[in-house]
Amino acid sequence: MDWVESAGGPLLAAPASQLVHWEGVTDDDGPVESWGDYGRACAVEGYIGLVDIGAGQGLVLGDEPALTTYLPDQRLFLRWVAANSEEELVLAAKEAVRAFTWDEELAWDVDGPIVLFDSPWAGATPEPGNHLIIDLAPGRYRVRAGYEEAGTNWMILVDLTPAP
Repeated sequence: MDWVESAGGPLLAAPASQLVHWEGVTDDDGPVESWGDYGRACAVEGYIGLVDIGAGQGLVLGDEPALTTYLPDQRLFLRWVAANSEEELVLAAKEAVRAFTWDEELAWDVDGPIVLFDSPWAGATPEPGNHLIIDLAPGRYRVRAGYEEAGTNWMILVDLTPAP
């Protein structure tokens, strides 16, 4: 299973069609809010939020700089906060999502595949070996997020459900 790592800030799931418009960190002088696109991503509060990218929007995965993967069968981002092993965490996530109480929700329109990467990087050149390409069908998605502790497996779950 492939995971995306954060250097300390939020991760971004951006429409592949709009990647060239994401500039990442453009200036690291002054407060983080002035650091270009990365500063906009850092301004998102909570587990999820949207930022404009070109003609679309990117989904910011905030709160924790956690290792993150995507489980396509569940349409679920799994963010690793604490666990003894990848296998245990994935099993715990699949079990938890069945009766999960979501803390946050938003609607997100996508035009096709997305790329998950560390938000300080420019979208045209995401960090080699540290990004995922996720094949999403175009449309509107109900995005829900929340935190779960299942024994020693602590995680943030972000669910993508096609909206009717």
